[in-house]
Amino acid sequence: MNISVNQERLSAELDTLATFSDAPAPAVTRVLWTARDLEARAYFQILCSEAGLSVRQDALGNIFARFEGTEPHLPAVATGSHTDAIPHSGRFDGCVGVLGGLEALRALKSAGFVPRRSLELIMFTSEEPTRFGLGCLGSRTMAGVLSPEKLRGLKDGDGIAFETARSAGGCSGELETVRLPEGCYHAFVELHIEQGPLLEKAGLPLGVVAAIAAPATLRLTIEGEGGHAGARLMPGRRDALLAGSELALAVEKAALSTGAIDTVGTTGFFQIHPGAVNSIPSRAQIEIDVRDIELERRDEVVGQIRAAWDEISERRGVSGALETLNADPPATCAESIVSASQNAAKALDLPFQKMVSRAYHDALFMARLCPTGMIFIPSKGGISHRPDEYSSPEEIKRGVEVLALSLAELAA
Repeated sequence: MNISVNQERLSAELDTLATFSDAPAPAVTRVLWTARDLEARAYFQILCSEAGLSVRQDALGNIFARFEGTEPHLPAVATGSHTDAIPHSGRFDGCVGVLGGLEALRALKSAGFVPRRSLELIMFTSEEPTRFGLGCLGSRTMAGVLSPEKLRGLKDGDGIAFETARSAGGCSGELETVRLPEGCYHAFVELHIEQGPLLEKAGLPLGVVAAIAAPATLRLTIEGEGGHAGARLMPGRRDALLAGSELALAVEKAALSTGAIDTVGTTGFFQIHPGAVNSIPSRAQIEIDVRDIELERRDEVVGQIRAAWDEISERRGVSGALETLNADPPATCAESIVSASQNAAKALDLPFQKMVSRAYHDALFMARLCPTGMIFIPSKGGISHRPDEYSSPEEIKRGVEVLALSLAELAA
């Protein structure tokens, strides 16, 4: 099948979407249910309607655009991603999978392709954790990983309750209706920028994802004892910062101990109180991220971190409970989708490599519902979540072509 992707149209739409931002160009800031996010959502729905797709929105604001198949009773084949953006980020993360997914459906329609299974494009709500501190709100809830009760209990940094924000964002209906049954989709495949340097370094235009790593996120508030930096002598100090520093080093040691390149550990948040040069830190707040594509190995690292904290806290005379915020299992991509993406790449004469997604995406939770896969395109310099994030129009076009042919095979 010969398909024609309109590269100029897609680039223009990505440019327009980037203008819905609370940060000046080239940065993009688009946080859930802010005015800019609502403008982006409205723009996406207009584009889908203009493409002849039927559009609906669920109670959480996940948006679905459907290209009806000849057997609409069959589970559909889905694609999609997100359009929300963390503060001062770039314009390609997530957006390539949403607008690229739309262009893939347009290309198939223009080629005269009539799917047996319906094709559905999803714009997921709040893949980024910016507003409520938890990522993938839409796909987590669709997959039943996040309960309506937990959602209703969330508050943002300004103390605004989730239900208040949801109502202000124009979403209505019972949150219980968001969850989808297992098998509701025949397949899901997400197009995304790599957000890493491997494809560019290898000079390859395409990555076919075989596994998606998943995080365990830990939070700890360390309670020590403050005092004057000059008057309080070193013996017997209960410095919360030093205890936290030891734990951060223990995170690194535990991640390295596996010997596996796919194990990573990061202490990405470290805040101390009172934060004065002449005062001993009395409190430290820490958040830790541990990821791997093997659940048992990741959890072993988490266990080592917990054991290290028990030893550090006792020795230093500080206290604090290590809380698990989430511990999502990794996902293995379905062979049927890996095969469809490889077939598409071969049909287009595009070299590719199988790879791991070390960042997690909505695909991680869609894997709970149906066979799932991902397609990566290169990221310049491996950069993402920054204003200089970049994938070229040609790279995006090739990714959309592969996505379109993959969807066609899965929906036939």
